[in-house]
Amino acid sequence: MARSAARPTPEDVPPSMANSALLRDLPATERGLRTRSALIAAARTVFEQSGYLDTRLIDITTAAKCSAGTFYTYFASKEEIFAAVLELAQEDMMHPGMPHVDADGDPAAIIEASNRAYFEAYRRNAKLMGLLEQVASVDPEFRMLRQRRADAFVRRNARSIEALQKRGLADADLDPLLSSRALSGMISRLAFGYFVTGDAAEEDGIDLDALTRTATRLWVNALRITA
Repeated sequence: MARSAARPTPEDVPPSMANSALLRDLPATERGLRTRSALIAAARTVFEQSGYLDTRLIDITTAAKCSAGTFYTYFASKEEIFAAVLELAQEDMMHPGMPHVDADGDPAAIIEASNRAYFEAYRRNAKLMGLLEQVASVDPEFRMLRQRRADAFVRRNARSIEALQKRGLADADLDPLLSSRALSGMISRLAFGYFVTGDAAEEDGIDLDALTRTATRLWVNALRITA
């Protein structure tokens, strides 16, 4: 789902996908921080290559070139290090840096910038996004956390749609929350089909620019944006 271009407020801050109960305090030393970061980077690589269910702790320690004892200094389980991977990666996955566009400016430009930033972040993290689909299918708690985060972005986009309606720039008869769910879901599934499975990209031969232009036009047309 695309990011809203509205200025963030406290209610806009989405909940974490990482289970906070599994996150420990950071190490107190620089060496400890480096070792922990190396373990997280290795774990992400192994999770993406092998999948969550098939990843073993020995695979992570081998990739990180450390002992099991070192691993247990920082993490108690596969679940804990997966939470740490999510905590580190989720800002780039779900909060892509968006080029500055004046919120009072051209709504189509705002939507295009949001969609492009989202697609670029999704492409950068495509393997991890595929992994999240797998974990959500087997872990009810993670599925709930992920859904809560997705809902926060839907509500943020709904507020932006409502603001456009109040300015007379979008169809006032549309329900903003339902419209946001439909359009945000479209963007999310487009990204999954093009960057995770790759099936749509191979079939259609569409590049990022064309994908962004089409997705933006669908948003603009669906909302009947007039500016």
